[in-house]
Amino acid sequence: MIDFLTAKPVLIGLHLGFAILGIDAFLWLLGEFSADIANIKRRAWAAVIGCVGFIMTWIVGGYYYVKFYGPLVKPTILKGMAPWAHAIAMEAKEHIFLFVVPLALTGIFAALLDQETIQRLGLKRPLLWLVGTVAGLGLFIGALGFIISAAARWGVLQP
Repeated sequence: MIDFLTAKPVLIGLHLGFAILGIDAFLWLLGEFSADIANIKRRAWAAVIGCVGFIMTWIVGGYYYVKFYGPLVKPTILKGMAPWAHAIAMEAKEHIFLFVVPLALTGIFAALLDQETIQRLGLKRPLLWLVGTVAGLGLFIGALGFIISAAARWGVLQP
């Protein structure tokens, strides 16, 4: 049996941990934008922490993908009972994530806007949608990652 499930659990843990950090920070930012009291410093911290979390997820996940997923995990999934997990879930995960980092960077710039500018330009609702979308996409990508991991485990356990 291939030992890739235990070969680099630290990378998988870091990948997931940074993703959770990014999602949680954008949920925090969502709360900051929802509040009537503007605290630009807190919003900026939330946005930067979230963006850094997503960027680190990308770096760690990319390294894992090149080093372990491509040569070990992907072939196991493709030979297993759920090859669609790679063809659909992984492809969707890869392409959807390309939108997350630019949206998160936009969140940083939005966090630096003062309350008067947000109100004057009518940006509160669009900013809530932006920040909520980043968090929601992060959660959706996490669900896709679960599907991929389950397909990998299932592929290994098949006789």
